[in-house]
Amino acid sequence: MAEELLKLDQISQEFGGLRALDQVSFVVQTQDIFGIIGPNGAGKSTLFNLITGIYTPTQGNIYFKGENINHLPPYKIAALGIGRTFQNIRLFSTMSVLDNVLIGGHGITKSGFFQCLFSLPKARKEEKQLRETAKELLNMVDLYDKKMDYAKNLSYGEQRRLEIVRALALHPSLLLLDEPAAGMNPKEKEDLMQIIRHLKQEMNITILLVEHDMNLVMNICERIAVLNYGEKIAEGSAEEIRNNQEVIDSYLGTAHRI
Repeated sequence: MAEELLKLDQISQEFGGLRALDQVSFVVQTQDIFGIIGPNGAGKSTLFNLITGIYTPTQGNIYFKGENINHLPPYKIAALGIGRTFQNIRLFSTMSVLDNVLIGGHGITKSGFFQCLFSLPKARKEEKQLRETAKELLNMVDLYDKKMDYAKNLSYGEQRRLEIVRALALHPSLLLLDEPAAGMNPKEKEDLMQIIRHLKQEMNITILLVEHDMNLVMNICERIAVLNYGEKIAEGSAEEIRNNQEVIDSYLGTAHRI
């Protein structure tokens, strides 16, 4: 039975008197694929930055696994099990594909400074496990054969997949994907949908997704929330969103109506 994993309760965010989000509320259940859509400037990326601790809400509360995470720093929120990608790719371009993933995984290792410095047994064991996990994840997204390539030498779609894998190295229970299909060709988008379904079905990961590609959103999301000028104007299934007149008028247009 699905349980409440993430809850946003009347979240508002202001920047110098400008209200970027206005009393936004929704709940993401475990193993949901939950989509957030809306026009540019609607507050979608601000919402992700609030959930991951980059911003602190002006008003309202954010709960993850029942715990209020409003004032936690990003590294503690990541350690609780929230991973994310970014709208603009943020890889270490002159490091190898494998090292990019290993850096993501080090966020959850337990070995201390001196254990790592002197390569003590606990540190060596963790490093070995981390490398094995990284290789498995790279294999999952067809990047294993390029594990020693510089990240900057990957194609755009491959870099997007690498960023997802780096976030997965944290072993998150909730993964936030910020426009993961941006710049991808149709084949890459189809591959991305398969990866997202795999994350839910085989790895039991809950997905919160911001995306402008409506074909992708409507085909993989169980529930969708729509933001417009910082307010949530609708929430429901793909069919309900496609047929919501306010959503059609403000964002989708008549071409998406069933």
